[in-house]
Amino acid sequence: MREDGEDPDRRRKGRDSLRRDYGRLIHDSLTEIGRRGCRSRRRRDISARILALFDSGEFDVCTIVFNRFRSAMTQIVTAQQLIPFAPPAAAADAAAAGLAGAVYEFEPSEEEILAELLPNNLAVQIYTALLENAASEQGARMTAMDNATRNAGDMIDRLTMNYNRTRQAVITKELIEIISGAEAL
Repeated sequence: MREDGEDPDRRRKGRDSLRRDYGRLIHDSLTEIGRRGCRSRRRRDISARILALFDSGEFDVCTIVFNRFRSAMTQIVTAQQLIPFAPPAAAADAAAAGLAGAVYEFEPSEEEILAELLPNNLAVQIYTALLENAASEQGARMTAMDNATRNAGDMIDRLTMNYNRTRQAVITKELIEIISGAEAL
């Protein structure tokens, strides 16, 4: 256990379990990116690394799996496709309805704009997933600590009740012995 309360074996166990079941699908794992925030440079490095692997043909689809925060008690496991870019369902519905059929002229060219925006979009999606995952982890920790506190309180109440009953039984036994001894005289 480290100073910050993090168990390094916990992450290794999860990674090893996933590698055992899905080893052929996993290219690499990064374990320290969620600790104490993720700096802008670090997430851009990750997105650049993913794009370089995609451009070199190492993989066809990149999916990030994370816990989406819904409430302190509920986290939703989410798999989000990063590459190739999958538009949100609302945009796909609008395109199907013919609402996205307008023609625009771009300056600089569309390719130059996309070359600049897509790496930034990838970095933002990674950062969003990291934040959602961190919020989910804190919510789960808060819920676990609340349950542990409640269970400890219940245990203290039961033990106090047991202690008081035992103490009362001992006092009653001593009183019976004293009264029996007084009657015998």
